[in-house]
This record gives sequence, structure tokens and C-alpha cells, in this order.
Amino acid sequence: MRTSLCRRALPATALALAAITSLAACSGGSAEGSGSGSGGAGGTDPEAFTVMTANENAALEQLLTTLSEDQCKAENEALPLEHQKVAQADVVQKITLLASQDAMPAHTIAGTALIRPDGDLGAGGLVQDLQAALKDAGAEDNVLPAAISTEENVYGGFVSMPYQYNIEGFWYNKQIFEEQGIEIPTTWEDLTAAAAQLEQAGVQPLTTAGAQGFPLTRLMGMYIYRNLGPDAMEAIRDGDAELTDEGYVAGAQALADLAASGYFGEGFTSRDSDTSINQFLTGTAAMTYDGSWILGAVNDPERNQIGGENVGFFPFPEVEGGEGSIDQYPANAGAPMIISAKTFGPKVADWVTCISENYGSLALQEQGIISGFTVNEEVTDISPNTAEIQELISGIDEETVLWFEALFDPKSNSLASSNAALLTTGQMTAEDYMTALQESIDANK
Repeated sequence: MRTSLCRRALPATALALAAITSLAACSGGSAEGSGSGSGGAGGTDPEAFTVMTANENAALEQLLTTLSEDQCKAENEALPLEHQKVAQADVVQKITLLASQDAMPAHTIAGTALIRPDGDLGAGGLVQDLQAALKDAGAEDNVLPAAISTEENVYGGFVSMPYQYNIEGFWYNKQIFEEQGIEIPTTWEDLTAAAAQLEQAGVQPLTTAGAQGFPLTRLMGMYIYRNLGPDAMEAIRDGDAELTDEGYVAGAQALADLAASGYFGEGFTSRDSDTSINQFLTGTAAMTYDGSWILGAVNDPERNQIGGENVGFFPFPEVEGGEGSIDQYPANAGAPMIISAKTFGPKVADWVTCISENYGSLALQEQGIISGFTVNEEVTDISPNTAEIQELISGIDEETVLWFEALFDPKSNSLASSNAALLTTGQMTAEDYMTALQESIDANK
């Protein structure tokens, strides 16, 4: 997110970054382990439970307000809820400045890189360790194991309240599969065979939002995870492997082969997300690879012309001989929402516990949002598609994996997406694609 800052704002941000280190000494949490505050409520409660969320996320503000008026009314009376807003594009600059001024809200959105153990906030001991905090409160069972696994992969620890939780996989048209006699693919060979059969029958096998780049790299990355195992991209980050190694190039080649076979249809590199989803939900394409955020469109009767009963889901299949497992779902926990270690006193701890107990049910019931919290109360009148994914997420006990670019620097992240079109249109070979990306990673360490 640093690349979104305007040039004139950089000097102020740089000065703010320099001031953060000095805050570690006065932080309420310890700086051991992951660099986050310890589990106990060792901070000093603020005058209000101030929550800073992105302008673009109205749902979270509404749901927390509802909790303050009902399930968390006692916590709100002890420490009143107050809301602050920030533009998503300004998050890194804003939170960095507030941290340097010793003015971080009790609960705030933050940048991913900032809250990792080696990030400016993480290394300064300014981010509360939520796993330890919930364990101390006897509330650790309020968080799904899959959400904890995902956060550990992304942030290096469980330090963000998982208000959203998404898994990815293939969404398929049940009616088309039944008409063609196609079984759900469990291997990559099954998937490509199904795609070939669909194309021969005059049905577009897949749709993807190629104009955005990352939907293409998601497929490549998952092939790599299934081929090389769940630590494949950590090995790149840590310098234990290079993208030019055979197994990684094989992932780029698998994506290139899908495109060369015509399985994405005409003009996929200029297709945006809405168009891609509409192709699937109107029956034009038999499959699409997407995250569970697609449920909003699936549940919209105006968009979903094939009917929810005809929408199915299956995980990214295994690669024959690969070290990854079909049960290792790619996942993310939405924008990071941290608790300030400095203001993590008993009253803030009570808020965190109350949210963890009640948010999962409320979000699912009121807005159909799947979170990383357990659903502790009965939820009614949600769509069968949403219920299916919620149940699946609740049952995930294997480790989760990240998306392809998750651990890249911003420049390499952008390059991975922008070059995806060149790879899938034959203008760049798999070897050249990975070579350019590895060079970028090396140059930006």
C-alpha cells in the first residue's frame, strides 16, 4: 500500500517512521516473541474504545455499533465505542503518523507490512497478540483455527481481528457438469480433462478477470502450492529457493497452457471482475476460480440467472506427485484490524472478548458476512450457498496457504500481475516470466 502515497506526503511519513522506534519503550505491551504485546491486559485503558475503519467498509462500523447497543452493551457503558474513518489508500500514512504521535486508536485498520514482526509497528511492540489475549480470557475457541493459520502465514502471528474470512476455489455450474457427465475434479489432470470435454461440447470451460492480473496469478500460485507444498512461497521470501527453479516455472507453464488451450474464452485479458462473474452466473462459462466474496453475487437473484441451486464449489485440485494437499485452502482474513498494545487494558480486553463471542453470528445473520470467528448463536435465513461455505470454513483443520504475491514487495507484486497478460497470451515464456519476477524480488530486498 505504500505505493499509493502521494509524493509530497512522503517526507512527513518518513519522519513519522523514525519516531515509532522510540515508542516501543513506552508501549504497554512487551516486545518479545513476534514483537507484539503480550497476552495480559498490560496496557492502560483509553477514555473510549476508538475504532478506526476504512471509509470503504461501512459494514464493520454498523455491526460494531449494533454490538455496542446489544450483546456488548455492558462493555460499551464501561468504555464507550467511538468511530473514526480513513480512506483505504491513506491507511499506511495515517496509522504511521498516529503511532509516531503516541495517538493510535485502541482498535484500528493498519497496513500488512507494518504489523509483521519486522514491521514498524510489530517491531515496536505496538500490536497486541490477540491469540494470547483471548487465551487469557478463556475465549480462544471463539476464533476458527483456519483464521489463526491464515493470519500466522500473512502477519507472522494472530494480531488482527478476523472480521472477514475468505477461502478460494473453483465455483462450477452443477447443471452443466451433470449434463456433460463430469465429476468434480480432484487432480489437475481431471480439471484439464473436464475443460477439454466442455470445450468440445461448445461450452466455455472457464472465465477469469484477466484484466486485473491477479486472478491469473492466483491459479499459477495454487498450482505451485499443490506441486511444491504449503511452504513454497516462504522459501522464495527466505531465499531458500528461486522462482526460476523447475517447480515454480512449472506453475507458470500450467497457467500458460490453460490459456493457450482457449479455456478462458476470447478476450479474457481485457475482462474485468464483474464481466467474469456475470459470464459464470449467466451460464456462459462452466467454471470460475474465485474467493468466497463471490457469494454476494451468487446470492443476488438479479445477477445469478443460473440459480443458487446450480452453483457448486470445489477446492483447487491436487497436482499428481505434488507435496501439497487438496485440503490446504488459500485464504485471507480481510484488511488487518489490530488492537493497540499500549491501550490494551482490562476494559479493552473485555471489548475484544465480547466481539469474539458475538461478531461471527451477528455478521452472518445481518449481512451474510463470513468471518474468522465462530458462529455461537443460531443463524437463520441465510442462503444454502453461504451456509455451505461457512460450514466448510468451520471444519478446516489443515494449514491454509496464501495467494501467490502475498509475501512479495510492492514492486514485484505489481510486476507479477502486469506480466500475467504477457504470459497467458504467449508474449512471454514461463521461464522469462519467472526470471523477470525473481530479478525484481532480488532488486527490492
